[in-house]
Amino acid sequence: MIKVENINKSFGDLKILKNINLQICDNEIVSIVGASGAGKTTLLQIMGTLAKPDSGQIIINDKNISELKQKQLSTFRNQNIGFVFQFHHLLPEFTAIENVCIPGFIAKKKKVEVEERAKELLGFLNLSHRITHKPNQMSGGEKQRVAIARALINNPKVIFADEPTGNLDSKNTNELYELFFSLRKEFGKTFVIVTHNLSLAERSDRKFVIEDGEIKS
Repeated sequence: MIKVENINKSFGDLKILKNINLQICDNEIVSIVGASGAGKTTLLQIMGTLAKPDSGQIIINDKNISELKQKQLSTFRNQNIGFVFQFHHLLPEFTAIENVCIPGFIAKKKKVEVEERAKELLGFLNLSHRITHKPNQMSGGEKQRVAIARALINNPKVIFADEPTGNLDSKNTNELYELFFSLRKEFGKTFVIVTHNLSLAERSDRKFVIEDGEIKS
């Protein structure tokens, strides 16, 4: 599903990632853990095509994304990758369903089809009663579920999540992880999760530990 081969990344003289190699299988839930500054988010951004490595390559679904031009990369990202971030990144002026629909509209899918899919996802995530609500009318857990629906709208192969439970209390944190497993079962998705929460990381299928820019275990 995902192959990371000999990835290196530096910012100035500071080497962030050092010859990273790993493989993630289809339908896996994988966690990446490590101290702040270890390189977790940088690795996630490179795997998710949001940043470029200095050297090495990323292969997703047999597609070497290092070979794609910028426009091709944007299309590939829109069609194959979903993102969930710590701070949701919902547009405050839009309702839940409008936020969820945005990637579908960017993909130039039919409005009726996108809205129907958005309603289905919000219903699956127990948010049917929040469809017309804006982010400031929702709890943190609800906003994060809207963000997950948005990540799923184009039926991507993989979901990259960067500290998705960072702003949630323990109850919502546990519910979110249970939701990831439900989504894996229901929709057959692969999840790659950067987290500081070691107890939750232990529940993943596999856990990668980054230390000083290297995979230690």
